[in-house]
Amino acid sequence: MKKFLFLAGMIFLLSPAFANEPALLQIRSIQSQIDDCGAKILNANQITKPVIFVYDNEDKKLKLEFDKTLTKHQIVVYADSYKSIENDDELAAFLARDIALAARSYDGVFNGWLRSIQIKAAPKKFEIVADKIAVDYMVKAGYNPIALITFIQKTVPQKRYDTISTKNLTSKRLAHIYEYIYTKYPYYLINNEYLENVHYQNFLLTSQNNRRMLEEKVKNNSREILKYE
Repeated sequence: MKKFLFLAGMIFLLSPAFANEPALLQIRSIQSQIDDCGAKILNANQITKPVIFVYDNEDKKLKLEFDKTLTKHQIVVYADSYKSIENDDELAAFLARDIALAARSYDGVFNGWLRSIQIKAAPKKFEIVADKIAVDYMVKAGYNPIALITFIQKTVPQKRYDTISTKNLTSKRLAHIYEYIYTKYPYYLINNEYLENVHYQNFLLTSQNNRRMLEEKVKNNSREILKYE
């Protein structure tokens, strides 16, 4: 009888379900972190429409780009994106931008159709708009918006040209985000917690010309729309 119980116990311990328990606990922990961060952004910004957050333990590149099981009100954090997230600020940066898009998708049929046409007609403009909304969402929820710069800096490669692309050059996106923080939320730059962050340091190194143009604009009190590199 004792031998039987011992063997049964060993079989249980070696079973796939028990062996995968640490991984399942980690997934649950990540999901809880994402849910809490997402809910904090929704609550702080008084977003009354429901948005669902899902952690997917697979890389996005291994998934179909258009998963029919997903909805516009469901935000998925794939494993490859999560691996690049270093803290709650960067998680908020990732979620805030998608929340901006999800919240707008609740527009009525006509408004939704009209907005879809506008975005398709000027995708680069709306990409910048979404970034700025994300900054506002983060600040209202108590997160540091500079994390949006560090997250994009390390996850969105710079292309050589954007002439025929529907996306802005990464350097242009970051320049507009920096300008928005510089003019609307200067506190985060004056009391900069990211000065020792290697990705922020790399941003400072690669954005010298763009930041110089911004400083000249502010110095001259100009309303000129800057064309960042």
